[in-house]
Amino acid sequence: MTQKEKQLLLKDLCARLPYGVKFAFTGDVIRVAKGIDLRVTDDGEWEYFVASKGASAVEITDAKPYLRPMSSMTEEERKEVREFGVCYDGAFHNDVYDVGTSMEEAFLAISWLIERHFDINYLINKGLALEAKEGMYKNE
Repeated sequence: MTQKEKQLLLKDLCARLPYGVKFAFTGDVIRVAKGIDLRVTDDGEWEYFVASKGASAVEITDAKPYLRPMSSMTEEERKEVREFGVCYDGAFHNDVYDVGTSMEEAFLAISWLIERHFDINYLINKGLALEAKEGMYKNE
């Protein structure tokens, strides 16, 4: 994993911490990320670790969050995100009235997408995240 990829993963995970993002680190073990720690590794290097309840923290390079591909957005969710002044039909753009999107609307839309675990940074395609199983975040 490159330093740029680590930074992207770190930023993405930090934004998702309040929403109970799930991640895998070995086999079928699924955990909920509770925090990010900066620690010294056995090699004496500083590295970020993902903390979870009841288990040792995992190096960020070994943690893969479960995210929803943008293509999994339902029609109902598309309607919800349109309320922020943007719409998604495979790509984001201003609404049909082309009134533009304010910074506040853009922030609210991005926050909404993060809260619902959408892969806004396309980490799945980059091999940095796993596709969430259907219903994985349904009741949250």
